[in-house]
Amino acid sequence: MTALLEAEGLRAGYGPVEVLHGIDLVVDEGEIVVVLGANGAGKTTTMRAISGVIGRRGKVVLGGADVTDASADAIVRKGVALVPQGRGTFVDLTVEDNLRIGAYTRSGGVDGDIDRWFEVFPRLKERRTQRAGGLSGGEQQMLAVSRALMSRPRLLLCDEPSLGLAPIIVQELFAILGRLNKEEGVSVLLVEQNANLAMDIAHRAYLLETGSIVASGDADTIRGDDAIRKAYLGY
Repeated sequence: MTALLEAEGLRAGYGPVEVLHGIDLVVDEGEIVVVLGANGAGKTTTMRAISGVIGRRGKVVLGGADVTDASADAIVRKGVALVPQGRGTFVDLTVEDNLRIGAYTRSGGVDGDIDRWFEVFPRLKERRTQRAGGLSGGEQQMLAVSRALMSRPRLLLCDEPSLGLAPIIVQELFAILGRLNKEEGVSVLLVEQNANLAMDIAHRAYLLETGSIVASGDADTIRGDDAIRKAYLGY
């Protein structure tokens, strides 16, 4: 496979506190890769560092181009979109306006893509003119995902998409992510506490512990390791 994202010796943190201690991570074209780990392991910091939201050291390569020093805006323009933890919707704007903001890097085809994601998420279509702040948690997460997809990314970063959602909504959301990967070829880097559900759609997994990668492999191999299963998958 061809690597879409390569992070080498990635270090990042907040102020004087280093959270990531030189991690190596790869997402190939057309892959879903999940990062598992306990709270405080550095999963969200990993996503923020890759997307350029926070400063980082080491090396980040996207599609063969070094983007280590690129701004968050430049990384979006190179085909990476982040669905942040907590959704990050613009609560005072309508559903449709949120989607239009997601397409700010583009100059054409926006209306068609809005209609497309309304087909994928019909509940958003019903609430097209409603303020995003009035949506349910599940609807806001659907909006966050579709807004990120409005930039037509090559790589979608999803940080804890199931957080605070009802199980039936979580299952629906993960089914859609899996379908987007298979049908649209969108690569996905997923941080998720619901390890079992994430592994159902993932091709490979990394296990992160206190800012360091402690294990990695294809999803079946990770699931078949008794120690990893008990520590990270909960059974």
